[in-house]
Amino acid sequence: MQIAVIGSGSMGTGLVKVLAGAYESIIWAGRNPARIAQQIAEADLTGRVAAASHQEALAQAEIIILALWHRDLPGFVAQYRSQLAGTTLVHIANPFNEAFSDFTTPWDRSAAEEFQALVPEAHVVGAFKTTWWVVFDQPQFPEGLSDCYVTADDEEAKARVMEALRPLPFRVLDGGALPNNRIIERMTLFARELGRRYKHSPRISWRLLGQ
Repeated sequence: MQIAVIGSGSMGTGLVKVLAGAYESIIWAGRNPARIAQQIAEADLTGRVAAASHQEALAQAEIIILALWHRDLPGFVAQYRSQLAGTTLVHIANPFNEAFSDFTTPWDRSAAEEFQALVPEAHVVGAFKTTWWVVFDQPQFPEGLSDCYVTADDEEAKARVMEALRPLPFRVLDGGALPNNRIIERMTLFARELGRRYKHSPRISWRLLGQ
């Protein structure tokens, strides 16, 4: 299964590193493939991760993880809409405002739902929304592995992404349908507040306790 990560920021870099530990071939795409290639070399990922343009990643990958700001996704869709039909797009973004103090979405609408409405011809799957970038370096906490809640309205797409994520050092859980991101995304905002208050931020995550 060919997986591509689009985005070269902290989340994209963390995702590529953890995926490269589980897969022999990962595509990492950005606006500047030469810069991506340099990041691959600096991270000692040559041979396991290939640099690519957005167009190349969309053409080659079965699962595309979009490590982009939520506010940048409308422009991305407008530019590449012709290539998005039928694709499985993993949406990891939270709709933070500029101050990271609140969300730009109303309480009855999640960023994942907004994105699916923006690109109805694709299969949108939510994942890693409660994962801060530093957690990718070590998802193991004293309480256990960090949870990854996977959501989608398309059950086949959700199952496909869950299967792809199972080799990673996370506890992958079925998070239900996309509207559940109204809760999951808010959990991330709440975790940031708690983490800052108790001096754990940004190495914070969620894990459901129980069997």
